[in-house]
Amino acid sequence: MPDYRLHCFAQSGNAYKVALALELAAQDWEPVYVDFFNGAARTAEYLAINEMGEVPVLEHAGLKLSQSGMILDYLSKVLGRFEPETEEERREILRWTLWDNHKLTSNIATLRFMLNFIPPEKRKEDVIGFLHGRVESAMNVLERHLEGRDWIAGPHITTADLSCIGYLYYTDEFGVEMSEFPNIDRWRQTIAALPRWKHPYELMPGHPLPQKA
Repeated sequence: MPDYRLHCFAQSGNAYKVALALELAAQDWEPVYVDFFNGAARTAEYLAINEMGEVPVLEHAGLKLSQSGMILDYLSKVLGRFEPETEEERREILRWTLWDNHKLTSNIATLRFMLNFIPPEKRKEDVIGFLHGRVESAMNVLERHLEGRDWIAGPHITTADLSCIGYLYYTDEFGVEMSEFPNIDRWRQTIAALPRWKHPYELMPGHPLPQKA
């Protein structure tokens, strides 16, 4: 029995944040596929695991944990990895994790979903245009912050980096040219060069999605 069971699917950047943390830390973990696009997260069985009907859920030591930011905080303490070294760093990790959930992940995830996972006739061009603007605005914030920095919240990788990177290996799916964000791209490639790194489509089950007739 693996130490960790992660309810996830390959297209979820939020699940990827947790999967990547476990993989980089060389943990014994098992992905549990959630067939999200066919309603698995809304079943009574899944809602008994997570009443929010969301992915990821991490099972460990008798606990069932949801919300990626909270799970990352939990893992940093359990694993002794990706932790802050000072109280100032702890505040910075929290600050950037909250910012990511509100500004970066939320807008990228919504834009990507509209562009890739709903029928073309249901896509709202005005909403897509609005979301593109929100994504570019958020990425500009991170781009400026990473000028002269290797990592977001300190001198080493922390859960702030794992949170903010969640959707940034899917860039071809939401129309962002990484050449316009050289600091983000450098940071992204640094993470991808870490031992045990894998792309989300390699790390979690469910890719590619079956083609509908």
